[in-house]
Amino acid sequence: MSNINNNLTPKEIVSFLDRYVIGQRDAKKTIAVALRNRYRRMQLSPELQQDVMPKNILMIGNTGVGKTEIARRLSKMMRLPFIKVEASKYTEVGFVGRDVESMIRDLAINALNLVREEQSELNRDKIEEYIERKIIEKLLPPLPQGASEQKLKDYEISFNKMRDRLRDGKLDHLKIEVELPSPSLDISSSGNIPPEMANVQESIIKVISGINKGGKKKEVSVKEAREILAQEASSELFDEDKLKELAVKKIEEGGIVFIDEIDKIAVPANSNSRQDPSKEGVQRDLLPIVEGSTVNTRVGAVKTDHILFISAGAFHLSRPSDLIPELQGRFPLRVELNSLDSEALYRILTEPKNSLIKQYEALLAVEGVELKFGEDALRKIADYSALANEKTEDIGARRLHTVMEKIVEDISFSADEYAGEEYIIDVELIDSKLEKLIESEDTTRYIL
Repeated sequence: MSNINNNLTPKEIVSFLDRYVIGQRDAKKTIAVALRNRYRRMQLSPELQQDVMPKNILMIGNTGVGKTEIARRLSKMMRLPFIKVEASKYTEVGFVGRDVESMIRDLAINALNLVREEQSELNRDKIEEYIERKIIEKLLPPLPQGASEQKLKDYEISFNKMRDRLRDGKLDHLKIEVELPSPSLDISSSGNIPPEMANVQESIIKVISGINKGGKKKEVSVKEAREILAQEASSELFDEDKLKELAVKKIEEGGIVFIDEIDKIAVPANSNSRQDPSKEGVQRDLLPIVEGSTVNTRVGAVKTDHILFISAGAFHLSRPSDLIPELQGRFPLRVELNSLDSEALYRILTEPKNSLIKQYEALLAVEGVELKFGEDALRKIADYSALANEKTEDIGARRLHTVMEKIVEDISFSADEYAGEEYIIDVELIDSKLEKLIESEDTTRYIL
C-alpha cells in the first residue's frame, strides 16, 4: 500500500512526533500502532481485510497537553486523507447547523486534492511538456497543413532551439497571450449541501465554463504563463472521474478523522439531558458513521467501515462513561495524556524543531535584534507557567504563549531601537515582569 508515507514503522512514527510534541509517549505509541495496522491490513487477503476493523482511539487530557498537536503533525507526515473537526460544531439532523455526515464530505474534498497533487507529481514531465509546447506555439506559430517536408524540418529545428532557450530562462521576459481559466465556484466549504445538490451545481458550473470557453484572454510574461498553463494542463491530462475513483479508494483504505472536543457532546449523568437534546442526537448520528455506513459525497459513495476515527476531549465536566454506550464501544483504545509540569514545559520551550524560543529569536532577527535566553531564564519561564497553571485554569503548553508574550512585549515594541544589538532575557527581567502578576491570584486569572 503506497498510501502510507514510506510504510513507516511505529517507532519511526513516534520518532517523527517526538520532534514536535514533548512527552505523551503512551498516546504516540497507541496512534503509531493504529496507523501501522492500516498498512498491515492491506497486506492481508481481501476476505480477511473486510473483517479487520480499525481500532478507534479516545484521547483524554487537559487542554494544551498535545492532543491536537499530535493530530496536526500526523496529517503533515502521512500522505493520507485527514481532517480535524470539532464535535461541538455539529447538530442533530432536524436542527439548524452542520450534520455529522458533512465530516466525510469534507474528507472527500481533502482526498481529491491529495490525489490531484500526487498525480501532478507523477506526471510532472507530461505537464512540463504540455506547458512548453503551448508557450512555444504562441511564440512560433505552427505551420499550416500541407507544408513541405523541408519546412517541417526547419520548423522542428527552430522549435527545439526555442525549447532550449525556454528551459534556460532566456524567454521569461517575453509577453504572450494566454486564455485564463474559467473562474470556478468552490463549493467544498458548503459542507451541508447534499451531494445531489452539489452535483447539480457542478454540472451548471461546467455548462457555464463551456459557454465562456475561449473568452477572457490576458497578455502575461512567459514566467507567469507557466502557472496559468499548469492548471490547464491538469484539467486536460487528468480524467476527473478517474481522480474521484482514486480519492474514494484512498479514503476507504487510509482516511483519518480527528474529532476534537468530543466531551462537549457528552451529557453528564447528573445533568438534565432535556436541556440540550441535540447533544445525544449528535452522538446517535455519529454512531453509524463510526460503525460503518455509506455516505454520498461529491467524489462518489464512500464506505466509512475502515476509516480511522481518533477522538479527543478534556472531560472536565463529563466523563467518557457519559457518552452513549454504543459510541463508547466504538472507541476501544483509551489513552490518557499527562498534565504538563515545569520540566515538561521547559522541554517544550527548548526541544521541538520549531520551539517557541526559536520562533521569537527568528521574529526579532528580522528587526536585526539578536535575542538571547539564559538557561536560568528558560527554567524560570517554565516555573512561572507551571505556577500560573496551578493557580488558575490548567491550559497546558498554551500558558507558555501568554507568559512569553508578556516577557518580550517591550523589546518587541521597541525593536527598532535595538537594531544590530544583542538583547539578553535574564532571570531579573522575567521576575520584574511576572512576579507580581503570579503572586496575585486575581491578576493571574485575568492577565495570565
